[in-house]
Amino acid sequence: MRQPKIILTSRDYSLSLFTSDVLAGITVAMVALPLSLAIAIASGADPAKGLVTAIVGGFFISLLGGSRVQIGGPTGAFIVVVFDVISTHGYDGLVLASLMAGIILLVAGYFRVGRLIQFIPDAVVNGFTIGIGIIIATSQIKDFVGINLASEPADFIDKVPALIAASDTASLAAIAIAMTTLVMIVLLRRTFPRFPGLVVAIAVGSLLVAFLSLDVDTIGSRFGELPRTLPWPQVPEITLDRITELFPSALIIAFLAGVESLLSALVADRMINGNHRPNAELMAQGAANIASALMTGLPATGAIARTATNVKAGGKTPVAGIVHTLVILLVMLVAAPLAGHLAMPALAALLMLTAWNMCEVHKWGEYLKGRRSDLVLLLLTLSLTVLVDLTVAIGVGVSVGLALRLSRRKAVDSDWHTPER
Repeated sequence: MRQPKIILTSRDYSLSLFTSDVLAGITVAMVALPLSLAIAIASGADPAKGLVTAIVGGFFISLLGGSRVQIGGPTGAFIVVVFDVISTHGYDGLVLASLMAGIILLVAGYFRVGRLIQFIPDAVVNGFTIGIGIIIATSQIKDFVGINLASEPADFIDKVPALIAASDTASLAAIAIAMTTLVMIVLLRRTFPRFPGLVVAIAVGSLLVAFLSLDVDTIGSRFGELPRTLPWPQVPEITLDRITELFPSALIIAFLAGVESLLSALVADRMINGNHRPNAELMAQGAANIASALMTGLPATGAIARTATNVKAGGKTPVAGIVHTLVILLVMLVAAPLAGHLAMPALAALLMLTAWNMCEVHKWGEYLKGRRSDLVLLLLTLSLTVLVDLTVAIGVGVSVGLALRLSRRKAVDSDWHTPER
């Protein structure tokens, strides 16, 4: 078997490789910083929770993971379920659900469930990913255009009419900052793909707000100053009733963490010609989510975009991922007040682009040309994700997808024919 192009033993490690890992870790941290803040805000949580998750969850994912280049932290896939859990059960409910999800992932890794990822139909994964992308984009319209909406409905069906009704309160200043940030991110990524243009674009958008004294919301004006220390570990209230109540949410968090981390590890394998260990990856996700929950953070998982950035920046070993968490910690300890000046429309532009990337519009032509049953399954999962609930969407999508796969296998395996008489 061909060996992966990564460092296999500590004896092979050298100063040049350490330098490469450090530079990659710093680069990824510059990408992860604004993303972690934006994802936490979109999830209905305090922005500092995003930094805590990137630091604590990302550290354990890199330290214990089954992929040597995996970068972990909060991701867009969790926004929908996290927002729903917080709005229904409060933030303490989310912490307990994340803790339970971590335990579920540890058990799954122990019983070697990692290989079962191949049995989840691609149409289901694509369907709920596009659905999540649509929900994220919709949730960012308010900040992207500066709409003044006192109470924004959580459900997609109620949210859209509310945004339309309040559209006359849109701010030209917010739209200008959001569009400037969005265009800069796209241009810098295409022109200088190795350069952390995302940070530069958001910084420029936020500086314009400060220097021009624009009436635009910032993290500081909406949430106050960010803390400059990590919280102390604490155990959430655990009762049988709360465990029963939050178990479905914990299952969804565990499912999303497992699927996204393993998909990210597969993408990394193709980029480095490597072979990840799926069960070790699941156990790392379990440990990361337990640690993040105890530090009152958000759910964590392997992030495809940040992992790809790590590889492109020269990351070779878990040292790069660990450095990325230490850099974010250093920024939190030293420069947290500066993050308070980040403009909300600039962060909304970042999440709009994240939502667009999740939808993978360039693949829609392939979906239309594929099996009709796969397209129907994709649309079913997508519709249920957007209009009903992510839990229902995944449950129905996986059930229908496995039934379709079983029926196809029976059709292929059967060689029975009517005998001639």
